[in-house]
Amino acid sequence: MSTMTPPPLDPAIALALAADPDAVVGMTAEDIPVLRARAVPVPEHEVTRYGTFERTDLRFRSAADGAPVPVVLLRPVQTSGPLPVLFHIHGGGLVLGGPLDDLPAALDLAARTGCAVATVDYRLAPEHPYPTPLLDCYGALVGLHEAAREWNLDPTRMIVSGVSAGGGLAAAVALWARDHDGPDLLGQLLVCPMLDDRNTSFSAQQMRGVGTWDLTANTTAWRAYLGDAAGGPGVPAHAAAGRAEDLRGLPPAYVDVASVETFRDECVAYANRIWQCGGVAELHVWPGGNHAFDFLAPWAPLSQDARAARLAWLRRLLLDA
Repeated sequence: MSTMTPPPLDPAIALALAADPDAVVGMTAEDIPVLRARAVPVPEHEVTRYGTFERTDLRFRSAADGAPVPVVLLRPVQTSGPLPVLFHIHGGGLVLGGPLDDLPAALDLAARTGCAVATVDYRLAPEHPYPTPLLDCYGALVGLHEAAREWNLDPTRMIVSGVSAGGGLAAAVALWARDHDGPDLLGQLLVCPMLDDRNTSFSAQQMRGVGTWDLTANTTAWRAYLGDAAGGPGVPAHAAAGRAEDLRGLPPAYVDVASVETFRDECVAYANRIWQCGGVAELHVWPGGNHAFDFLAPWAPLSQDARAARLAWLRRLLLDA
């Protein structure tokens, strides 16, 4: 018999969550400006990974309206040959955050695989609802792909990556590129991606009020992005990739999620649909983790395992390229 009792948290993750004063479990629209004001700038030594990466600030045109989209490009100082690229899209529920927020984890992957990182500063909802954030990211991807050789980047080895809302945007960018004759992507690295605006999955209900991102926060975020259309029948797959039925022709996907989080069931369903469509996906469901647990507690053994699995996938992907 099913139960709405959440699975137990990993002990280390539970300790970290209990000590976190900034959890946004039940975010409402009124909380968005408060949470934005709470943001702390990322120190430059973290942006360049203590000088081991060189920073270049670029701008490309949004596919929405031609507006300039800032992109922070970070290339390893010691490099040879055209570099593969992690094209990274930050998290923040589509309403919070900036391009440097998830950067240390992305740079760690890049440092261990010889990649560059390009992280995009897309415009946020509700001021800029769908499709602007998606088309900001896509326009930046196209621009970077066209300028790749100029920056010693390999346009044939571009991997779109993202965390949470960034993971959902990364999945949507891959779909948009497929459907609009865009750049061929080598892979898509989707870390606890926010994929489905409908909030009807069992895990969305089960984790109400639990963890770091619950049903209330998710509803607030999707409504900011999609307005009154959120959860209704007319939302396109490019707005919420979890709605896509046809997942053929996509680059290999890495999907990970935790057992104690809102997005669990939609992420499992997305990977399963890729397989049903004959595609390639690697799925990990981390037992006892909550949403973005490895950012909350990077020192925890579960977090280290999750990051090691992403690294192993990326190494295999690049080796086969």
